[in-house]
Amino acid sequence: MRLNKEFDFFTYLIESYANYKGMTDHEVLNILDEKDLTDFVYSMYEIYHCEAIENAFMDIDSLISTGKTAW
Repeated sequence: MRLNKEFDFFTYLIESYANYKGMTDHEVLNILDEKDLTDFVYSMYEIYHCEAIENAFMDIDSLISTGKTAW
């Protein structure tokens, strides 16, 4: 069974972000869950997948620290 493209990208994004931050993917997901951001980050597929991954990282950093997107 093939997972959908949004889930594939979300998995890639979380694993890449975790590596970038020197964390595990579970730690990142726990932070996003605690701040009720997991669904929001997942829903950003249309924006995040077509830009530089570093822009998504910057946005996730902003969401975690301020609750708002970087833009």
